[in-house]
Amino acid sequence: MMTQVGFLPDETSNFVGRRAELARLDTALATRRMTTLIGPGGVGKTRLAVRAARAAADRYPDGAWWADLSPLYDDALLLPTVSDAVGLADHTLRMPVEALCEWLSDKRLLLVLDSAEHLRGPCSHLLAELITTSPGLTVLVTSRQPLATRGEHVVRIQPLPVDGAPDALRLFEDRLRAADPHADLEAPGDRAAAADICRRLEGIPLAIELAAAGIGRHTVAQLATRIGTRFDAPVDAEDLTASRLDLLADDSLWPRRHRTLRTTIGWSHELCTPLERLLWARLTVLRTDFDEASAREVCTGGPLTPDAVDRALQGLVAQSVVQWDGTRYRMLDTLREYGRMWLTELGEERAAADRHARSFLGLARRAHDGWTGPDQISWYHRISDTHLDLCAALDHLLAHDVTAAQEMAGRVGFFWACCGHLSEARGYAQRALEAGPVEGTHRTRLQWVLGVAALLQGDFATAEKYGALCTATALYDRDDDGMLGATYLSGLTQLMTGEPAAALEAAERVLRMTEPGRAEGEPGSSGEGVSGASGEPGGSGESAHRLRCRLITVFALTALGRLTESLPAATALRRSCERGGEYWTRSYADYQLALIALLQGRPEDSAAHARDMLAGKHRLRDSFGIALGLDILAAAIAAQGAGARAARVYGTGHAYWRMVGHPQRGTPELGAVRENCELQARAAVGDEAYQRAFERGQADNAEVGLAAALQSGLQP
Repeated sequence: MMTQVGFLPDETSNFVGRRAELARLDTALATRRMTTLIGPGGVGKTRLAVRAARAAADRYPDGAWWADLSPLYDDALLLPTVSDAVGLADHTLRMPVEALCEWLSDKRLLLVLDSAEHLRGPCSHLLAELITTSPGLTVLVTSRQPLATRGEHVVRIQPLPVDGAPDALRLFEDRLRAADPHADLEAPGDRAAAADICRRLEGIPLAIELAAAGIGRHTVAQLATRIGTRFDAPVDAEDLTASRLDLLADDSLWPRRHRTLRTTIGWSHELCTPLERLLWARLTVLRTDFDEASAREVCTGGPLTPDAVDRALQGLVAQSVVQWDGTRYRMLDTLREYGRMWLTELGEERAAADRHARSFLGLARRAHDGWTGPDQISWYHRISDTHLDLCAALDHLLAHDVTAAQEMAGRVGFFWACCGHLSEARGYAQRALEAGPVEGTHRTRLQWVLGVAALLQGDFATAEKYGALCTATALYDRDDDGMLGATYLSGLTQLMTGEPAAALEAAERVLRMTEPGRAEGEPGSSGEGVSGASGEPGGSGESAHRLRCRLITVFALTALGRLTESLPAATALRRSCERGGEYWTRSYADYQLALIALLQGRPEDSAAHARDMLAGKHRLRDSFGIALGLDILAAAIAAQGAGARAARVYGTGHAYWRMVGHPQRGTPELGAVRENCELQARAAVGDEAYQRAFERGQADNAEVGLAAALQSGLQP
């Protein structure tokens, strides 16, 4: 269980120098609400911000949190990106900025926005609201220019000193040894040549790192000569040997005073093989960190075969154009800009976007098919981690291939709903439905995603509407999974609005109608999605929709007080989920087993089931499910007489309910369970002790509180 408060990126290489700048930043973070670290591309703003934030993190009880804005090409996903960064998974219909302001209003945390220069206006407006409404918030921004926000304190970062200070030379030597542990500067003249390189490169860290990476193809002396020749030559727009970046640069982003870095990147580009240059350009279409498989899918074509992509990728890593952290690859945004200009120069922008969209449509298909299976957790996390790429792919497909966009939005929507991206799930599903005619299972899925997102946002009228539409569409299409999904949506809506008998009757009827193995020609016996007994391509056992429909019967039986029926039903459902590798439904089966045990007077069993549920929901990053699980765990602990312990868990549950933007939710009968929990806990320890423990749980960082709740035993 992770208990670190906040998130900051790992440092994958040694940090060199910058003591004075770190001291200035530490003072700024201690005395100012908003600090913007400015400087040209490649000067080391991001590394400095990571180091400064890590040094200051202990001063912030609610953590230090990082949002990388470099993948955002416009401000459409700015609010979701910042909300994700601070752990907010809003499940309401409020304006996103209102939800974010409310979430941060009583927190003491450090928020770092990295690479904000291309979103200066939107960032300035957002931060003005956040700082006004969140008195405990401190913000650190990295940007090439100030944001011009009221109260902004600007810290300008210069290149490393090259005369009379060793930092630039230390950086060169460190990166040289990182590439080759046996490399050194002990040969006659090497140290002087390296110092000359650093002077020529004006102490710009990225330029020095790129130069050090070129040592594998030159000696230090040869490298110094080549760089000296290049930098001493006049820039001539007619000279085809000049850096392409000098000729293509937009002066608003790359002013002439940054010629050193531009020329160094161009020189590094020329050291690459033709296939490495082509891969460099094509990789820029990826918004997030990537693996080799993604690079092959997105970049293969023409002379770049899959094997050539692998070789060229390793060449770019050796050249420090692409970074490798042991699990994923990433490209600095400064180098990405250069690659994007080359992509435009090559006339490949549309082809690259097409390949990118096809790749992430394929990811959505594989994840959807793998929902019930041993890799459900990894698919779930991959959909969450590639969110920006999936959004970019959907935007492209909505403009150029509506049918593919409709399929993709339907397949990825439930993942997004579970991950807390309800606005995106609902928005893209609505756009896909409105983009053009859609028939069959794609239509049913889109309607279902809209309904599920609305339900999780508390919009029961819309959920009921789309449940009815899904039912009608699935009946017309004779689609088993569509019927099961529609019944799950309608049934859950009925449960939330206090109609468990209606939910039970519909779920049992549809489960009979769609029983695997019906004779051909019976109602619902055809339709995409049913593959033998699995009901989902690539699944094993029952389909995800069928398992979720069975979950409705368990919820309904419990709500109706028919515990002798709901217990075996929940136990059997959990076994089915376990066989199929389905964690999401299995966690809710654990939740029902916890509730049933509590209602039957077995609080120890209830607590064990609740912890199983919470462990599963934590693996799925399902904040809504965790909030429900903490409530039932608190009730089970209270029933065992541990009032203070129950109050603390209950307080942590309230922190998670705030995280999803709702007061406590759930089916109506849970109200009595929660009320009884509080009464028992207060009776056990007294009102004052209860309140202290509750406030402690509520004040805990959510991850820390959850880790404490998952510990068995009844100690405070």
